[in-house]
Amino acid sequence: MASTSDIRKGLCIRYNSDIFKIIEFLHVKPGKGPAFVRTKLKSVTTGKVIDNTFSAGHKIDDVRVETRSYQYLYNEGDSFHFMNTVDYDQISLQRDTLDAADLLKEGEVVTIMFNTEDSMPLSIDMPASVVLEITHSEPGVKGNTATNATKPATVETGARINVPLFINEGDKIKIDTEKGTYMERVKE
Repeated sequence: MASTSDIRKGLCIRYNSDIFKIIEFLHVKPGKGPAFVRTKLKSVTTGKVIDNTFSAGHKIDDVRVETRSYQYLYNEGDSFHFMNTVDYDQISLQRDTLDAADLLKEGEVVTIMFNTEDSMPLSIDMPASVVLEITHSEPGVKGNTATNATKPATVETGARINVPLFINEGDKIKIDTEKGTYMERVKE
């Protein structure tokens, strides 16, 4: 058993007879009244995100997890196939267990969390950022750079990202996988 002081991003807990992963949290100490922790929980079975507030000192039932590195191989519809980088064992997971499935490039190495009790995969942690090539982008309008103007662009995985006007087809860009936003242009 853990308490609210042990809450951190990525922690898996058992709550309302389901397993949830904490994706956001905030410790709040109001001037009047007791402290509490505001959390955003994502169900690892359904993918549903809920908001919940725990009072300070509340006991939470944490789930012991084990992490393993897997390489993304390919997808068939909503089924994504991964291979363990140590023993080459392959597993298949559904799209709803992935946070940023449209940013996943073949050969990308991800971390998969498994429940130690029944060895079921709980969630997939993408790298903090990925480098992808722009496959389609409209040309930027000259003189429209007084503000942080952006345009839509399609990357090699099919995802659509808003990028600055100076980005062209064939450029490689770094994308923040958590927010799905442009970070910077990558030089070869």
